[in-house]
Amino acid sequence: MLYTQIVGQQEAKQRLLKMVHENRVPHALLFSGREGSGNLPAALAFAQHLYCSNKTENGACGTCAQCNKVSKLIHPDLHLVFPIAKSKDVKSSDDLVKEFREAFLQNPYLTLNDWFNELNAENKQPIIPVEEANGILKKLSYTSYEGSYKMMIIWQPEKMNAEAANKLLKVLEEPPEKTIFVLVSNQPEQLLATIISRVQQIPFYQCSEEDIANALVENYKVNADVAKQTAVLANGNYAEAVSLLTHNEESVSFLGNFQTFMRLALKFDCNKALQWIDENAASGREKQKQFLQYGLEVFRDSLMYNFGEKNLVRLSGQEKQFLEKFAPFVNQRNYEKLVEEFNSNYYYVERNANPKILFMDLMLKTNELINQK
Repeated sequence: MLYTQIVGQQEAKQRLLKMVHENRVPHALLFSGREGSGNLPAALAFAQHLYCSNKTENGACGTCAQCNKVSKLIHPDLHLVFPIAKSKDVKSSDDLVKEFREAFLQNPYLTLNDWFNELNAENKQPIIPVEEANGILKKLSYTSYEGSYKMMIIWQPEKMNAEAANKLLKVLEEPPEKTIFVLVSNQPEQLLATIISRVQQIPFYQCSEEDIANALVENYKVNADVAKQTAVLANGNYAEAVSLLTHNEESVSFLGNFQTFMRLALKFDCNKALQWIDENAASGREKQKQFLQYGLEVFRDSLMYNFGEKNLVRLSGQEKQFLEKFAPFVNQRNYEKLVEEFNSNYYYVERNANPKILFMDLMLKTNELINQK
C-alpha cells in the first residue's frame, strides 16, 4: 500500500512521512477517523514505508522485497489484530488472518460491515477478546525476524472488551524495544482515556468532495459529472462513494425493509407487525443496526427534501421515488423525536437488548409520531 493510493489526507500523510524521514517514530500511534476516511489503508502504507529498503521522498518504493511482503500482508514482523465473531473455532485474529488478507486486498477501504459480511457473521457482535491481548503480548516477546521494527496494527480497538483493553494498556506503558503500535479507530471516544493518553493521535478527516471525485474518475473511469454527484452524496466517506457508485443490491433490500416498516407503523396491523418483528429479530444485530442507520439517513433526506434542498438529498433511483411520497410524513414536529428513537434503539441493539421488544416499541412510537397532526 502506498500513500498515493489513499484518497486525500495530505496533512496526515505529511506527518507520517516526516516521522519516518527523521527517524522519530513514536512507539504508539492512534489513526483516528470515521469510516471511509482511509485510516486503515494509511496504517498499511505507513508500515510499508517503515519497512521499505529503498525509501523515497514520497514514501515506500513499492518494488523491494520488504514492500512486496507488506503489500501482501505477509511481512513476518507485521502483526494484525481485528474484530472477530468469537466461536469455538475462532478465538483470535490468527484464526481468520487469511480471510482478512483477502478482504483487505480486495477492498483497502474495508468497513466493519464489509468484514462481517465476508464472514457471514452478521448475527454476531464484533469483538476483540482477552485471548487476543494475550496473543499480542506473546508475539511482541519474540525477536523481530528481519532485525527491524515489530509492528502491531489493531483495527477497531474500540471493540476490545474491558479485560483486553486493560492488558493492552500495560504493554503500551512499557512497550518492548523497537515495537510500534498503530491503533486504527473509527470511534476513538469509546477507547479508555488512559489508552488515548499513551498514544500520539493522527487525525483523519472526512475526504473532500474534490478528492473523492478525482479518485472515482481515476480508479473507476467514470464520467466527471457522475463522480462529482457521487462525491456530494458520499458526505466525505470514500467507502460510501464506492458503494453508491456500484449501487449494490443491499440498498434496494434496505429500502424494501424500511418501506414495510413504515407502512406497518402508519396503519398498524398487529399480525403483520409481529411477522416483521420476528423476521428482523432473527436477522442478526449488524443487520438490525444497518436498518436503523438507514432509517436515520431517510429521515435526514426527508427533511432536506421538505425544505427544498433537493441537491443535498443522498438517495437516488427507487429510493428517491419512495422519498417523494414519504417526505411529507417527516416534519419539524416529529423529526427530532424520530431520530432520537432510532438512535436509542441502535444504542440498545449494540448492547444486546431483546430485539423483539425494541422493534415493537419502535413501531408503536413511530406510529404515534408519523400520525401527528
